[in-house]
Amino acid sequence: MRAAALALGVLPLGVLVARAFAGDGLGANPVEEIEHATGIWALRFLLASLAVTPARRFLGLAWLAPERRTFGLLAYGWACAHFATYLAFDLGFAPSLLAEELAERPYVAVGFAAFAALTPLAATSTRAAMRRLGRRWPRLHRLAYAAAALAALHFLWVAKADLREPALYAAAVAALLASRALPARLLANARR
Repeated sequence: MRAAALALGVLPLGVLVARAFAGDGLGANPVEEIEHATGIWALRFLLASLAVTPARRFLGLAWLAPERRTFGLLAYGWACAHFATYLAFDLGFAPSLLAEELAERPYVAVGFAAFAALTPLAATSTRAAMRRLGRRWPRLHRLAYAAAALAALHFLWVAKADLREPALYAAAVAALLASRALPARLLANARR
């Protein structure tokens, strides 16, 4: 299954590269298209990683559990590509411009916060890190929910006119957050 998940994670890159070499395949603003594609795939894989637990709990899809890490790392890889595209093409690798953008554009700050939240999760995704962190590991990895909420807010904020797609992703994040709280409420009601 892991090979299939990795292939699924790399496939959009192949599509993006093929579109880039297909003449006008990336449209009038190729940088914007690459930023959108890398950002959307980061969010999709982040949502996929967060959907594993509800799929296991409510649908009995236990075989998905090992893929949560794979989906999370794919999300981080796509987030790195998204940030690198922005840093290279929009800012010309200028750290001073990044500082200005973070201060002046709230949607950039929110997107950067989402990326920053994912970074320690990727860095501590190994079994060795799990052992070292012990009980702190699950608490740290709850940052994934904050990262997803921030990423959805970033997407809503950068959308220029049509908010339908970003609103769907925001609703998915909200549903995943609600599914996390749902079992505790159901158990509490059953005990009464």
